[in-house]
Amino acid sequence: MKWIDVPPVWLLACVALAWCQAQYFPFGLGFGEVWADLLAGLLVGGGLVLVLLAIVEMRRRNTTVMPHETPAHLVQTGIFKRSRNPIYLGDVMILAGLILYFDAVLCLPLIPVLTWILEKRFILGEEDRLRRAFRADWARYEAKVRRWL
Repeated sequence: MKWIDVPPVWLLACVALAWCQAQYFPFGLGFGEVWADLLAGLLVGGGLVLVLLAIVEMRRRNTTVMPHETPAHLVQTGIFKRSRNPIYLGDVMILAGLILYFDAVLCLPLIPVLTWILEKRFILGEEDRLRRAFRADWARYEAKVRRWL
């Protein structure tokens, strides 16, 4: 069951809820065609770029991308200079973009819900493992780089 408790599954569940709401319960609500689609494309594209940059950087440093495993190295280069959690930030951006694209107005609360889920189920545990494994390096990194942005 551990393979199912990964962030992409939670993201996919939120995206599925947003799609279902837009398809079956639109209630005549919408964001507007042009600007929402443009912003949706920017959010989804930006989120995918963040995720890919983070995965490439983690692979380059020969460490795991799996959230429940202890990493071999503390990655502080590349996109990790700007955000301690670029993959999770990318996931939230992708969800926000797809909610806009689907015109799923009633699913806007899924954005903070997914953020909360990612923080409670993954980020806090990951940061605790990093804190125990890399002590002084983690303390300096944590003080220098923000969790999200």
